[in-house]
Amino acid sequence: MSEYHNPVLLHPSVDALVLNPDGFYADATFGGGGHSREILSRLSPKGHLMAFDRDEDALAQAPDDPRFILIHNNFRFIHNYTLLHAEGGLDGILADLGVSSHQFDTAERGFSFRFNAPLDMRMNRQGGKTAADIVNSYTQEELEKFFRLYGELDNARRVAQLVATARVAAPILSTDDLDRAIAAALPSFAEHKYLAKVYQALRIEVNEEMRALEKFLSGAAASLKKGGRLAVITYHSLEDRMVKNFIRSGNIEGEEEKDVFGRSSAPLKAVGRKPVLPDEAEIAGNTRARSAKLRIAERV
Repeated sequence: MSEYHNPVLLHPSVDALVLNPDGFYADATFGGGGHSREILSRLSPKGHLMAFDRDEDALAQAPDDPRFILIHNNFRFIHNYTLLHAEGGLDGILADLGVSSHQFDTAERGFSFRFNAPLDMRMNRQGGKTAADIVNSYTQEELEKFFRLYGELDNARRVAQLVATARVAAPILSTDDLDRAIAAALPSFAEHKYLAKVYQALRIEVNEEMRALEKFLSGAAASLKKGGRLAVITYHSLEDRMVKNFIRSGNIEGEEEKDVFGRSSAPLKAVGRKPVLPDEAEIAGNTRARSAKLRIAERV
């Protein structure tokens, strides 16, 4: 396994995905390349794989393989690149929506409250707002909205008030600054679990993850050949609900539309009634796998 990132649900996801060794596949979230390397190992010399990653650190992990293309861009643009590289569409698409171990463990990226570091959290550090920009510029109402929506915090208003008050005295620029600012809102019995939700909400807002996921899902459905597979690994209820709804109905709201004959217009159908979960052995070896869910769908 890569020291950069230990891939979650590696074999279940690739087993479900690669049904045609001569096919053209996409790894929408390259990261450390663990899933990509496993996919390549299943492909014949005729097969191809393109992968996406916004993080420039991931580019150094690219395998030297003529069948492989690494695209330094957001996976929301998957359909554009499918039209460019894969005439006739894709045989399968994999997306692991988790933040890579490398990003969590690199202190200066600011993804984790385990380190005192600048509040950055950008997947692509070449542009866009940092976490510090957001906590210092958003209105209290805007802060409350994404803390509630993306962190599912019961006391999102209190957290937003504390941030808004603290930044008057001095800008909130580091992870320690943020932790001190919201300390009064943290429950003493589950402080780390609560901080994880705060940081999750902020990371999602910085990287526009929910909007990117919605674009990706519609682009993925448009990019797959008939019978092609989509495999998505999620880590929290917001993204899992979005993926589940899209597979069922063709939209993230989960509102199924039918034609005059009562046939669903959803472009995908679920493979299996329930998501695939990591087994106890995988969780023991990689605690970040404990919340993972794999959903598989097929293009109809």
